[in-house]
Amino acid sequence: MNLEKLFNNDVMSLDTYIMFKLKEETARLKDELTARNRAPISLSMGAPTANPPKALIDKLKEILNEDGIHTYSTPKGESYFRKAIAKRMKNRFNVELDPESEIFSLVGSKEGIANLVRFITTPKSDEFEKDVIILPDPCYASYLQFVKCSGAKAYPMPLTEENNHRPNIEEIYNNILKDGYKEENIKAVFINYPNNPMGISASKDYVESIVKFCKKHDILLVSDAAYADLYFDEKEKPFSLFEIDGAKDIGIEFHSLSKPYAITGWRLGWVCGNKDVIQRFGKGKSTIDNGIFKALQKACAELLNSEEGDEYIKEGNKGYARKQAIMVEGFKELGWPIDEKSVPHTTFYLWLPISKRYNSAFEFCQDVLRKSGVVLVPGNAFGEHGEGYFRLSYVCSDDELKEVIERFKKDGFTF
Repeated sequence: MNLEKLFNNDVMSLDTYIMFKLKEETARLKDELTARNRAPISLSMGAPTANPPKALIDKLKEILNEDGIHTYSTPKGESYFRKAIAKRMKNRFNVELDPESEIFSLVGSKEGIANLVRFITTPKSDEFEKDVIILPDPCYASYLQFVKCSGAKAYPMPLTEENNHRPNIEEIYNNILKDGYKEENIKAVFINYPNNPMGISASKDYVESIVKFCKKHDILLVSDAAYADLYFDEKEKPFSLFEIDGAKDIGIEFHSLSKPYAITGWRLGWVCGNKDVIQRFGKGKSTIDNGIFKALQKACAELLNSEEGDEYIKEGNKGYARKQAIMVEGFKELGWPIDEKSVPHTTFYLWLPISKRYNSAFEFCQDVLRKSGVVLVPGNAFGEHGEGYFRLSYVCSDDELKEVIERFKKDGFTF
């Protein structure tokens, strides 16, 4: 029996998520690499490796004994969680949000973004009848899968050195129409600052131009702010979309607790912004899940606006600054042409060109894994404009990062 034929063509066309493919390949090579004193060091996953704040763990243990804490929650999120989010958005960004109508809880922002794409697009087989989502390229790899799985068209918004990572959105819009897609089918523009995989940010002026574009053409603007708290230079402090006048008229923003508090497995986040979009999104969500475990919501609600939470983020960012310096210095010694003035001081990623001896990012990363046991992500996993680059995450220990540089030197990996 071939039960795979039951799945639709869009799902059948999906491949295993790049990070899990890398994990599988690493596991396959682990024994061989270890025998050669090259036990795998993963610089691939975008996830903190530190323990969560002690205050958060202690609070969760305490809450677990409360009556009623183990019953169903609600997809919208408990009132105390949404009110804490509203307070956090005010404290962090000076943004006013109504916790009743403009905030909705998520089982992690990834789930929320996937469901949003499903909700705003209609699967169509005719290429030029498809709904269009404009995505940055390179982008978070899952965006591409979400759109593909929904039977829609992902249209690239190239982030290149030539355009200073600030593509002309009107030009892209005109290209979409020239390519034969319909104006009424252009549903949304995604922006992601600080950006995964590149770590880059954008100016308020540039984002304001995207806001004006979306208002002009009646297109939803989706801001993915998962890395908004990961920065180690006040001059590059990330901002919220809603700090821009009029953004709430056409925009929503996704936030995650995973990265700043090292609780990737807990799966908590929220979406906020335009109340009509949030409420309609919520109706769809209410048919899918029953919300987040209330104990997690309550513990995180107390952490979001606490001294302990803020201090944890501050200390974590100091660590990322130190780790970034280790990698920048190390790759410069290996000949990589890194201009330290242009290196972003956000996220925990480095986006670098592959060695000149290679013609493809995949080939370079495969060689590094097989010879040195270091797991990198080829840039084209994040979109066509990522070819020729690779992404590394500096989330492991300082000693492991230094070991990576030593292995590159010994194994002949220079620029």
